[in-house]
Amino acid sequence: MLQGSVTVLGGGSFGTAIANIAAENGSKTYQWMRNQAQADQINEERVNQRYMPDYYLHENLIATTNLELAVKASPIIFLSIPSSAYSEIVDRIAPLITPDQMLVSTTKGIVADGFQLMSQIVASKTNSKRIGVISGPNLAKEIAKRVLTATVIASEDAELRQTVQEVLANDYFRVYANNDMFGVELGGALKNIYAICSGMGTALGMGDNTRSMLITRSIAEMSRFAKCMGANPLTFIGLAGVGDLIVTCISPLSRNYRVGYAVGKGESLEQAVAQLGEVAEGINTVRLVKEKADELGIYMPLVNFLYDVLFCNVPIESAINSLMQAAQASDVEYTLPRDNPPSGT
Repeated sequence: MLQGSVTVLGGGSFGTAIANIAAENGSKTYQWMRNQAQADQINEERVNQRYMPDYYLHENLIATTNLELAVKASPIIFLSIPSSAYSEIVDRIAPLITPDQMLVSTTKGIVADGFQLMSQIVASKTNSKRIGVISGPNLAKEIAKRVLTATVIASEDAELRQTVQEVLANDYFRVYANNDMFGVELGGALKNIYAICSGMGTALGMGDNTRSMLITRSIAEMSRFAKCMGANPLTFIGLAGVGDLIVTCISPLSRNYRVGYAVGKGESLEQAVAQLGEVAEGINTVRLVKEKADELGIYMPLVNFLYDVLFCNVPIESAINSLMQAAQASDVEYTLPRDNPPSGT
């Protein structure tokens, strides 16, 4: 059992949700954020008004703007920071981290510099030898309502996996384990792309057949990319792959889905982002995955479609038409590879 407190870096919705779970489970929990007024409100009123206004926060949760205090206080630290600020915060905490501290990233994104996932940034900038990631179908607002939810903790460190399970598991939040950290983290980043596509489809009035096709082809595209990048494709049939993909493609609570919906209704990308008021990681991920797929020669038609619509001003209807008229390939590439067509063709 974990000895000592728990720290969560980040004052957003998911950081607040897991910080409160740890607090409810009996851990003294520090939640670090930049905004002093936000921290004061949490400590005095027990609510994060900006991100989780209807979510009562346990008295074991202590909000702070003192980064050194938060980092030094706990043997396990969850990093729930937007990808745009991730490197900056890791640089700030690096001198404070000891090799035995457990660092667990919850951020689903990719950084352009070297096409790095969050755990790779942590590994390159700190001396911690104990790194993990959390990913799965985890809409923070549903967690706050205690809707039955499951997540995945992925790490090569068995003790870290067990510790996260002990810290976060309760009667509405279940924590499964996986040792394919790269695959779990990559799935969490990639699914944001397809949530934008799904939001567009809903805005355009497309039906359940279309949604089913989109989700299925998305998981095929994700696992194809992941395999080329060195991940285990079987990871993508689990919670961090198809599980996370489904919830972000069907739920209006998904930020990336909402951006896609707004664009599908005719708003510009800039208008959609401004209306959201939060970070939609999928927008940056589209650019980075498009570049990497082109570099490696990976076939990713949905990524190309979205890139054309968001960044090349291609009309959605024209892009859809091109997508549907593309060459028809095999359904499951692991049973019928793309370069092995049926006999007689």
